[in-house]
Parts: sequence; C-alpha cells; structure tokens
Amino acid sequence: MKLVLASKNEKKLREMDEILSSLGIEVISEAQAGVDVEVEETGTTFEENSLLKAKAVMEASGLPAIADDSGLCVDALGGAPGVYSARYGGPELDDTGRYRLLLENMKGQPRGARFVSVITCCFPNGDVLTARGECHGTIAFAPMGEGGFGYDPVFFLPKLKKTFAQLTPEEKNAISHRGLALRAFREKLEEYLHSGKGES
Repeated sequence: MKLVLASKNEKKLREMDEILSSLGIEVISEAQAGVDVEVEETGTTFEENSLLKAKAVMEASGLPAIADDSGLCVDALGGAPGVYSARYGGPELDDTGRYRLLLENMKGQPRGARFVSVITCCFPNGDVLTARGECHGTIAFAPMGEGGFGYDPVFFLPKLKKTFAQLTPEEKNAISHRGLALRAFREKLEEYLHSGKGES
C-alpha cells in the first residue's frame, strides 16, 4: 500500500517511511503522487489541521494520505504557540527568530512545556485514522545543540539533561512527540489492515 505524505518536508517523509515500511507501507511525496496541494491550516487544534491536510491530499491524489500537525505548547503562555508554532511572531521570523521571541516571552515564567504531534490518515473510502503523541519537557534559558529544527534547541528534557537539538536522530525518534504518534498510528494502521477495511 502507498500513502501520500501531505507535506513538502523531506525529513518527515524519511521518518514516516522508516517507521511504516515494516508493514509493507510505502510513504511517497506529493510530487511522486503527481499532486501539489497547498492547504490553508484554518483549524484551531492539531487534530483539525492534520485532518484538513490529509483530506485535501487524499482527494487530489485518489490515494490514502497521511498528515502530521505538530507544535510546541507552553503552559505559562496558555498553550501558545500551539497550532501557530510555525507562524509564531509573523512570517518574517525564521526558526531562530521564533525561539528567540519565545525565550523573550518566557522571562520570569514557569518553564513547563510539551511538544504535540497528531497524525491523521484519510482513505478514499471515507475511513480516517488518527493518533496523538506528546513529549513533556521544559523551555531552556538559552538555545543548546545544533541538531533538529524549529524549537528543538530550546526544548529541554530534564531526565536526559539535553535539548531536542542535542539528541541523535535515534534518541529523538525514541521519545519525540512525532515518534510516539507514529508508533501509535502504526499500531492502529496494522489493526485496520488486518481487519480488511483498507482493501475497499
């Protein structure tokens, strides 16, 4: 079975393909499926945005489509930046600008935070599978590490005494919100395929 990834992110494509390939699933890009879909993320939850993306790509390609919507939720900021993580502070900011703004807004605040990932798969027969993963940590006082992307340099894991950006890809996949969501999704997909529903 082929799933089309509703994203242009090559890292996400590789990550999903690695985790799902053992089920005989091939995750392909929108380009490989011959579609180029720009989805306006108008949802107010990760679940809503993930569904919007998967549904649009499934309808455009005629194939089952998988989407991930993820972001950083900071307790002291009422869950912000949340679904607006990639747009925090406006379009003129890059990843570094966004986490610097976050650190500025965190001054004097409690540091609790979590990364959230929601994965949704839409099938042409109307079936929908959804899985959620969360990784809890704190916001560091300064960026550390060269790896990862987005808010990884400032998301600190007290147990490991490292930020996401200081972890190896293998360490990160083992505990990250997306790794947890993908493994939960994989279990649901396995059950779904065994039930025979994926054939219709």
